Amino acid sequence: AQAIEMVDDFERLKHQAQTAKRYALNNIHDLLLTFERNVQNSGGNVHWASTAQELNQTVIDLCRNSGARNIIKGKSMIGEETGLNSALEQHGFDLIESDLGEYIIQLAKEPPSHIIAPAIHKTRSQVADLFKQHHDLPNRDLSAISELVDEARQILRERFLSADVGITGANLLVAENGSVAIVTNEGNGDLSATLPRVHIVIASIEKVVASMEDASHILEVLARSATGQHMSAYTTFFNGTKRHGDTDGPDAFHVVLLDNGRSELLDGPFEAMLNCIKCGACLNHCPVYSNVGGHAYGWVYPGPMGSVLTPLLMGIKQSTPLPNASTFCGRCEEVCPMGIPLPQLLRQLRELQHTKQLEPAPWRWGLGIY
Repeated sequence: AQAIEMVDDFERLKHQAQTAKRYALNNIHDLLLTFERNVQNSGGNVHWASTAQELNQTVIDLCRNSGARNIIKGKSMIGEETGLNSALEQHGFDLIESDLGEYIIQLAKEPPSHIIAPAIHKTRSQVADLFKQHHDLPNRDLSAISELVDEARQILRERFLSADVGITGANLLVAENGSVAIVTNEGNGDLSATLPRVHIVIASIEKVVASMEDASHILEVLARSATGQHMSAYTTFFNGTKRHGDTDGPDAFHVVLLDNGRSELLDGPFEAMLNCIKCGACLNHCPVYSNVGGHAYGWVYPGPMGSVLTPLLMGIKQSTPLPNASTFCGRCEEVCPMGIPLPQLLRQLRELQHTKQLEPAPWRWGLGIY
C-alpha cells in the first residue's frame, strides 16, 4: 500500500502496463521474430522449444557443446516448470541455485512454495539445520539472519567465479533491441549472467514486449505489486555477448523460448492469463493460499494464478481440484496489476469441468457435509 501511495495515479500505471501487454499478445508472432533478429544482431542465438522436454534438451546440448561442467543458475519459474535442474543433474552437470530462497529449497530437495519467495515456508532454524547438514561448518551459531546470509554468500561466491555457464530466467524480452530484462533483490542474476563465459536465458514466449517504453510501464507496477518496492534493487537489461571494451559479459549468449501450450491460449477464452507478470500479489491476498500453503497446489504455480494456469498447461483432468480452490472473494482480481479476471477464469474452468463430467475434488464433497 505504501509503494502504491508513492505514485500519484497507480491506476494509470496499471492501465499503461496492461495496454503494453495487450499489444504484445496481439502482435506476439511478429514481435518474437523481431526479438530473434535483434538478438542475432547482438551476437546471440535464439532457440525455440515447443515442450518442456525440448527446452531441457536444448539447454543440455548448449552446455555440453560449450564443454561446461559447473552451472550457476538464477531464479526461474520456467526452470521449475520444465524440471531443468534434475534434467541437467541427470546428465552429469554440477548445478547450484544462486537465489537464496532457491538455494535453500535446492538443499531441501523441495519445490518452491511461492513464486517470489520460494522458501517462505522455511523457518530460520530449519535453514540453519540445512546449512549445517550440507556445508562443512565448524560448530558455530547460525541463529541470526545475517549469519545465514553470510554463510550462503561464502558458498555461492566461489561457485559464481568457477561457473562455466550461467542460466537465468527473464522478466521481459524487448523486441525492439533484443534485450532481456531481469529483476532481483540480491544481484545474483547479474552475477549469473556476466561472470560465466556462456549465458543461457530461458523464458516463455509471452514475456515479449514491443519496446523499452512498454517494458518500463510493466516494471513500474511489477515491484510495487510483488515486494512493495518502487523498483527492485537490481533491474538489468542484457543485450548479447561481450563486446570490445566491455569489462565483463559472456562470450556466448543464448535465449531459449518456451511455448509449452501457451500459443494455444492466444485468441481464446483464457488468453488473459498470458498477461500474468508473476508478481505474486494474488497469492499474498488469497485466503485459500494463506491457509493451505503453496505445496498444496501440486505444481510450481500456486495460488489463484496457479489454479488457472496449471489446468491450462497441464490439463484440466490432471488438476481437477485447483479451479475449486477459491472462495471467489475477488481479492486476487482486485490486487492484480495486469487486471486479470481470475475469478471469472476459475468459473470458466469449473464450467469446463462440468461439461467434461469431471468429478469435483473429494475435499469439496467433504465441505458439503458441513
